[in-house]
Amino acid sequence: MSITDYLSADHQRCDTLFADAEAAAAENNLAAAETDFAAFLQGMLHHLAMEENVLFPAFEQASGNSMGPTRMMRMEHEQMRELFTQMGQALACGNTKTFAGLAETLLILMQQHNLKEEQILYPMSDRALGDTAQLIAQMQAIK
Repeated sequence: MSITDYLSADHQRCDTLFADAEAAAAENNLAAAETDFAAFLQGMLHHLAMEENVLFPAFEQASGNSMGPTRMMRMEHEQMRELFTQMGQALACGNTKTFAGLAETLLILMQQHNLKEEQILYPMSDRALGDTAQLIAQMQAIK
């Protein structure tokens, strides 16, 4: 399996969890929104950890470049984390409308981010890293 296939599938999994949280908030179902957002957040934090702790360092070492695409992806990850925090705070206050507005912003950011990863960084990683089975195993081992 390639890095592109593995991490793109994880993007889809996270997108589904996100859509569930968005739908619950749109229905003003606070309890479901909180539960679904918690599942999404756990999935996203795991995804970001796989990239930041395994993929990015391996790519940077293989390519000799830490100032290129991985730097931009890390910056976007930080923007996402800030939105995660704000969204969690909105739900903690029972404000599904604020949550929904933040979710729109996050959705745009994630769509653009995922496209860059799936079209540029992941294929570059597959080419630079060769046999990726061990790398994927390391990402799967992250808890």
